[in-house]
Amino acid sequence: MASSNKISYHARSISLPTRSHPLTLAVEEQLCSLRSSELSTSSSSSISHNLAGLKDLYECVEDFLQLESTQQEKSVEGFLDGSVMLLDVCGTARDVLSQMKQCVQDLQSSIRRRTNDIGAYMTSRKKVTKVIRKCLSDLKRMNNKNNDLIAEVNLLREVESTTLAIIESLLSFVSGPKQRSLVSKLMPTKRVAHKGEEETTEVMKVDIALNALISGKPSKAIEVKDVQKPLEALEMSIQDLEDGLESVFRCLIKNRVSLLNILNQ
Repeated sequence: MASSNKISYHARSISLPTRSHPLTLAVEEQLCSLRSSELSTSSSSSISHNLAGLKDLYECVEDFLQLESTQQEKSVEGFLDGSVMLLDVCGTARDVLSQMKQCVQDLQSSIRRRTNDIGAYMTSRKKVTKVIRKCLSDLKRMNNKNNDLIAEVNLLREVESTTLAIIESLLSFVSGPKQRSLVSKLMPTKRVAHKGEEETTEVMKVDIALNALISGKPSKAIEVKDVQKPLEALEMSIQDLEDGLESVFRCLIKNRVSLLNILNQ
C-alpha cells in the first residue's frame, strides 16, 4: 500500500474551547500518539499496536462524552451517524479476519491430511478480497463525501477519521498488494520507501510459498512442509488483529450507547 509511515488523512483543524478541559486534552493526546505511530500494511504488529491505541482513545472519548456543554452536544449530534458507519466498517473487518483465518486453518488441515487443497484456499482468498475491495470502495466514497462538507470539523470527527485510517490499513494488510491503489487514494501522502522496496507481509509470504509450490520450478523448489511455517505465522498475526479489533468493536458499541444517552437526556 502506498502510505506514509504516519497515519494519513486530510488535515483538519480541531475546534476546542479556549481553555481546554483535561478530558479534552486526554483525547487530543491519544490522537497525537496515534498520528505519530507507524501505519504500514507491511507490519501486522504495527496495526495491532494501533488497534490497542484506538482502544485507549475510545476510553478517553467515553470520559469526554460526559462533559456537559452546548458545544459538546452539538458535536455529539454530528458524530451519531458516524458511529453507525464505524460499527458497520468494524463489523465488516471482523468478518474479513474471521474468513481469512478460516482459509488458513482449512489449508493447514489439508496439508496435515496430505490433500494439499491449495485451490480451495485460493478461491476463499478471492472471496475475501472481493469483500475487502467493496469495503474500501465504500470508504473512498465516504471519504469524498466528508471532504465536501463545509461544516466545521470537531474533535470527535478527528476520532472518526483516525479510526477509519486504522481499519483501512488492516483491510489492506489482509487483501495483499493488489488493493494498494485504492488505499493510496484514501491516504494520499507519499510513503517513504524502506530501502526502495515494500516489506513482505505475512499474507504475501504465504502467497509466495504457494505459488512456488504450484509452479514446481527448480529455481523455486519448495516442499509442502515449507508452507506450514508462513501459514502458522499468518494465523498468529490474524489472531492478534482479531483480538485488537474485538476490543475496538466493544468500545464503539459503548460509545454509541453513550451518545444516545446524552441526546435522550
